[in-house]
Amino acid sequence: MDPHLQNLETTTPESTSEDQNHQQQLAIVSSSPFATASLSLSLPTILPTHFFTQPKISTLFSSPPTKAKIPTQATSLTHLSLTSSTSSPKLSFKSTISANPLHTPLTLGPRRPSDPSNAAGTRRACIVWFRNDLRVHDNECLNSANNDSMSVLPVYCFDPRDYGKSSSGFDKTGPYRANFLIESVSDLRKNLQARGSDLVVRVGRPETVLVELAKAIGADAVYAHREVSHDEVKAEEKIEELMKDEGVEVKYFWGSTLYHLDDLPFKLEDMPSNYGGFKEKVQGLEIRKTIETLDQLKGLPSRGDVEPGDIPNLLDLGLNPAQDGKAAANASMVGGETEALQRLNKFAAECQAQPPKGGSHESIYGANFSCKISPWLTMGCVSARSMFDELKKTATRTISAASNHNSGGGSSSPAAGMNWLMFELMWRDFFRFITKKYSAPRKQLEATPATACTGAFA
Repeated sequence: MDPHLQNLETTTPESTSEDQNHQQQLAIVSSSPFATASLSLSLPTILPTHFFTQPKISTLFSSPPTKAKIPTQATSLTHLSLTSSTSSPKLSFKSTISANPLHTPLTLGPRRPSDPSNAAGTRRACIVWFRNDLRVHDNECLNSANNDSMSVLPVYCFDPRDYGKSSSGFDKTGPYRANFLIESVSDLRKNLQARGSDLVVRVGRPETVLVELAKAIGADAVYAHREVSHDEVKAEEKIEELMKDEGVEVKYFWGSTLYHLDDLPFKLEDMPSNYGGFKEKVQGLEIRKTIETLDQLKGLPSRGDVEPGDIPNLLDLGLNPAQDGKAAANASMVGGETEALQRLNKFAAECQAQPPKGGSHESIYGANFSCKISPWLTMGCVSARSMFDELKKTATRTISAASNHNSGGGSSSPAAGMNWLMFELMWRDFFRFITKKYSAPRKQLEATPATACTGAFA
């Protein structure tokens, strides 16, 4: 017998009150602390009469019971009673609530596919396709998929088309960049695992890999951030076309710029082709708040039994590890969101520690006159909005503290640093938006592109 069932009490007809000749109760009471509700049903309406004529059953009752009281939370089973009555069978309902309080709150562990506890999820399973957004913070795509679905499959694809030689004989992706990417993907997997999820890694074309995975897990949708280059936009259109044939929705988000695409005060096709015109139109535009990082993510889908897969090395991608002295110079460039956030905090601290700089030209100064975060920003290990928010918080704290000590004008260093960072991030936004403007495969260029080096700040 279950150890939680503490006592078994059978009430005889002699021990009952006014109904002692007509009723007999079998009560099972548990000491479980959970509050429960019970429900009484007329047994003849749900069980055949001959059920109680079985030898083992009939010995428990002097007359067949006609009512059953069952807790609505059957798993807690704190009260169960059977009642017999000689009155005419009638379907009846009676509910009771026990007064036992909850001694300890319920705690939820990582949500696994076998226990999809989020009843609000409208989708059974979905895929999050990571691209140049290798982070869990400020990631609208990841958060939306987690809120919409009962299970989520994060995926990253090493596209073979991004490697090998170009038509000019150069590496499409060099060994240093590839190694930085491998480290970033590895760090993303660790961050997802720490939140109860994982990262599925494949070497293959996304339009092939994603369709296969969607079929395997029965995905309802694919979530991804949009990109801006011609080849990336072509890949997005191809995936939308293939997923439509499979009945899978594709939901794209925007998260690679300081200003959101939907907040621009002009249509993208009407975007000014020079930075001065762009800056004039977007200056003063509100920057969206960063999206909160989730501490816990939905588990992987149980269907399909998808293996996470191994992260490839340079040789797997057709590249040879560096053999010269450049390897040592790049040893300090560790890819990944963890390193990116550490560098961002260090940069903010450097801005705060610098003495005010005179002169009208506001810029951050120091080693290489740079925040040195560009590689991580390119991979999406850190978002532009996160950089802006962190430096803004630092500047606000420092300006408030320094206002009592610096009454003689001059720029506060963190404020100057923030202005410099805004200048650089706005240039980056300009290049990404102008690339997006002219990247649509069906769009015919009607004007000369603004610059020939649109990837300089990507």
